[in-house]
Amino acid sequence: MLAFGPRFINNDACSGPDRSKLYMAKQTVSDFFLPCTGGTVFQLSKSRDKCVVLYFYPKDNTPGCTTEGQNFRDLYKEFRKLDCGIYGISRDSLKSHESFKTKLAFPFDLLSDAEEKVCGALGVIKMKNMYGRQVRGIERSTFVIDRERVIRREWRGVKVSGHALEVLEFVKTA
Repeated sequence: MLAFGPRFINNDACSGPDRSKLYMAKQTVSDFFLPCTGGTVFQLSKSRDKCVVLYFYPKDNTPGCTTEGQNFRDLYKEFRKLDCGIYGISRDSLKSHESFKTKLAFPFDLLSDAEEKVCGALGVIKMKNMYGRQVRGIERSTFVIDRERVIRREWRGVKVSGHALEVLEFVKTA
């Protein structure tokens, strides 16, 4: 279901055991395919938008992820005026994504990365403490990628409050 070139990020500095600490802005992202809501497949190179916002979130139907999605939903028309597409990505199943999208009336698609190919390549998988146990999970992160598939800006360890607006303000200047 996923297709990648020999390297997902085209830069030798992004190899190694912990790529997540590296600043990836201005790096080119190789094309990828991910299944998305609506029964289609998202392909980065097929996006005709001026830019694409990929926001990674831990899990459907959780408080922070719900609020973050609602914030992007509420600003969606402003992003579209700027010719910017928005896509949420998590490891959840398409069935879960479809329910989440419908319940919250998201006007954008959610992408399923159950195999962690894109999550891993962009370094958003982290060890986290949950109820005193170490678990692997997605660190809330956002990337703005242009038509040439170059990362123009990244945010890691995102705090939900005000984040969607901050991304919109960046897109206005990009």
